[in-house]
Amino acid sequence: MDGNAGAGAPAVTAGGCDLVTVPARQGLEAVDILRRGAADAVGPVLHDGGGDTLGFVVPPGTAAAWDLPGSTCTRTEGHGLRAAPEPPVEGSAWLVSPEEADPATDPVVLRRALGEAARLIEAADNCR
Repeated sequence: MDGNAGAGAPAVTAGGCDLVTVPARQGLEAVDILRRGAADAVGPVLHDGGGDTLGFVVPPGTAAAWDLPGSTCTRTEGHGLRAAPEPPVEGSAWLVSPEEADPATDPVVLRRALGEAARLIEAADNCR
């Protein structure tokens, strides 16, 4: 990642998008962090049927530079995943639907939110 956040969320093109997958607890914290931010910076978010993971829709090409430990970024290369009204993965549901979100979450902003979420979870777990 180059660390340069652009103005607004990057667009998801007709070629599809990539998907950053994280554990559900960290992902839910990150969604809250993104929604509390100065700008509405969250794109569509998928929740898997088992409740284990969340998937953030990010612009195509993000997977090539994604290296955040504890997460994965799946490259779609224009096949399969698209931000559409129906969830693209069987057994999943939209936590944040494409109709109520930016086209995609900016990967730089997402990286910061996931880092903050991990720190909050670690602090909460250490208070027990």
